[in-house]
Amino acid sequence: MAQINSEMLFEFDTKYHTPVIGTDEAGRGPGAGGVFAAAVRFENITPGLIKDLEILNDSKKLTPKKREAIFDTIKNNTLNKIVCVEVEEIEKINILNASLKAMKLACEGIIEDCNILTLVDGNKLIKNFSYPQEYVIKGDSKSASIAGASILAKVSRDRYMQKLHEEFPMYNWAKNAGYLTKEHLQAIDKYGICKYHRPSFLKKHFSLV
Repeated sequence: MAQINSEMLFEFDTKYHTPVIGTDEAGRGPGAGGVFAAAVRFENITPGLIKDLEILNDSKKLTPKKREAIFDTIKNNTLNKIVCVEVEEIEKINILNASLKAMKLACEGIIEDCNILTLVDGNKLIKNFSYPQEYVIKGDSKSASIAGASILAKVSRDRYMQKLHEEFPMYNWAKNAGYLTKEHLQAIDKYGICKYHRPSFLKKHFSLV
């Protein structure tokens, strides 16, 4: 399989022959913290920008250091919006709907007209969305816009979990980002859950305890 590079990601977006917005989420799987989504539109793609983003890829395929290294470049060279849907809303409408809501709000925050196509990472379309959209399976490793959104969402959520860690250090969210690791579950058993936990994600654990 050919090595992914940023030039290929930008070529994917330009094949649509219309302006595109990419959107992706971060934080569907963890048992604590909100879910984040970002929307990104590259308006002025230059050879210099492609070079500056030569490591651009699915955020999960980059180290935290590499994600941080290009976060500002993406932020400063795009129209973008980052949205968090918090735990209370996740518990009300479920994590899938919360993720789609976050993407909807992020995209609507930067869409200027109906001629823009929104590329949604995954295999679901955004609900109640009034603009053209298309889902792209594994889009964060195909589309520059989705990859950019993936990184903005992931870095923003990691920073957010770091702040929550400072409030509740016993769960070590700075390391596990809210995922239900063995260490995290042991801390829950010892200290109980806090206001940032997603109770619906812990039903199975508590039924086994």
